[in-house]
Amino acid sequence: MKKKILLLDCTLRDGSYITQSHFGAPAIKGIIKKMQDAKADIIECGWLKDKPYEKDTTFYHVPSDMEPYLLERSPRTTYVAMIDWDRYDVSQLLPCDGNSIDAIRVVFPHGKHHEGIQVGEAIKAKGYKVFYQAANTMSYEDEEILDLAKCINAVHPVALSVVDTFGAMYPEDLERIVGLLDRHLDKDICLGFHSHNNRQLSFALSMHFVELLQKSERTAIVDASLCGMGRGAGNATTELMVSYLNEKQHGDYDMDAVLDAIDIYMQAFQEQYSWGYSTPYFIAGMYQCHVNNIAYLLKNHRTNARDMRNVISSLSQEERRHYDYDLLEARFMENQNRLIDDEAAVATLKAQFQDKTILLVAPGTSALAKQAKILSYIEKEHPVVIGVNAILPGYAYDYLFFTNSVRYEYAQEAYGEVFARTKKILLSNIKTAAAADETLINFNRAIKRGWPHFDNAVICCLRLMDKLSVRDVVLAGFDGFKSKYNESYADASLPTLNPDNDWDGLNAEIKSIFHDFRLATRQTMDVRFLTDSL
Repeated sequence: MKKKILLLDCTLRDGSYITQSHFGAPAIKGIIKKMQDAKADIIECGWLKDKPYEKDTTFYHVPSDMEPYLLERSPRTTYVAMIDWDRYDVSQLLPCDGNSIDAIRVVFPHGKHHEGIQVGEAIKAKGYKVFYQAANTMSYEDEEILDLAKCINAVHPVALSVVDTFGAMYPEDLERIVGLLDRHLDKDICLGFHSHNNRQLSFALSMHFVELLQKSERTAIVDASLCGMGRGAGNATTELMVSYLNEKQHGDYDMDAVLDAIDIYMQAFQEQYSWGYSTPYFIAGMYQCHVNNIAYLLKNHRTNARDMRNVISSLSQEERRHYDYDLLEARFMENQNRLIDDEAAVATLKAQFQDKTILLVAPGTSALAKQAKILSYIEKEHPVVIGVNAILPGYAYDYLFFTNSVRYEYAQEAYGEVFARTKKILLSNIKTAAAADETLINFNRAIKRGWPHFDNAVICCLRLMDKLSVRDVVLAGFDGFKSKYNESYADASLPTLNPDNDWDGLNAEIKSIFHDFRLATRQTMDVRFLTDSL
């Protein structure tokens, strides 16, 4: 009897975006073996790429590169690899010999299904089964779906998969696409679904997909990965799909083997890497946006959610579906700059700070641990006290300086009384219309580009002090980062601005920025540390 629902595990393929394909031989062998033991119907072993094979990775050059990892091949399992339709020269494929993969999945973007299908035909001629992946299927109009079905019927592959590339689908979107394809595809062609979890709907949509095909004669293929491992927001999880299929769809998958794979192999990856639902990837789903745009904004600018939404929404729908880093950088800077006339504000601050010592109180743990020392200094020397990007209890600030809207709003909510009675200096990326107690300064006055995290708040404040001709600055609480976020800040609830948690890298970068600043200002500004700093 033909099986009605097939489970495809794509951990080693989709997870390669997380590990850059470096899983290591034990994990590659082990995950494949455990998925065999779990009775997964299809195991996606990785990618075929146009580059020499590097051992211990899941970016293979030719199918034979996979042979060392396929232990005791199971006759009930189909082993596949994926290619991008235009990034792999299929002429280098030797005929399928049954010693490595059985099939190749060809993925093609919206608008390229004719070309992608031709590539699959060349692969099929060499004896491999062919599966097609219609990336960003949600963008297909009804007429395009009908043409896709017609073209697929003409070549008769094993399967065609619907792909929610941007994690943007709602149930009615899936119903529209699956309904059309189920009616117009030949019934012996399997229909698959590959989801992404940007809206926290991956598992729900995968279940819905299976249920949509329950009354059809067609076999359904549902993709999942261990722990949802995959690019950006990740995928439906293999363990949840196995539980659902066993309990609700008469599946016979071995949950113990799945859990063993997680215990033995996945926990180490979870400790080293991050993936899965997050607010930035929700924004990607909301705007049907390529995840590389989100990753760029996070890595290069630590962009908060509101600014990220503003930047992404400024792109056209076509621009969002691709990634052009020059364009993205330009839109980010447009969003941040928000040019204002700040000449009068600069003149006022320059007059107020003339011949004064400025004490910058940053939010490092030493700002509270050494507070007695800092308050003694304030009482003795009477500096102008500026809180940098945070409010801490026990300080009477003359000014608060903010470079980030999240920190600005957190301070307003968490320390309302101090916030309300203290004058504030804001960069124009936060707002362009000042309240009565606020002074706005153009973003560009306080930054120097050249580093991913060029907008470090203390450095920005130092640059502004230089523009205001301040000659004497003392730093407190500018500690550097420890390995855990809540050990780095005096206020453990302070919103993080370093989403990748690379604290050592951030320390090295800030040190480089600080030394560059001091090189330029050593003759005009005296900068001293009142508390220790890395």
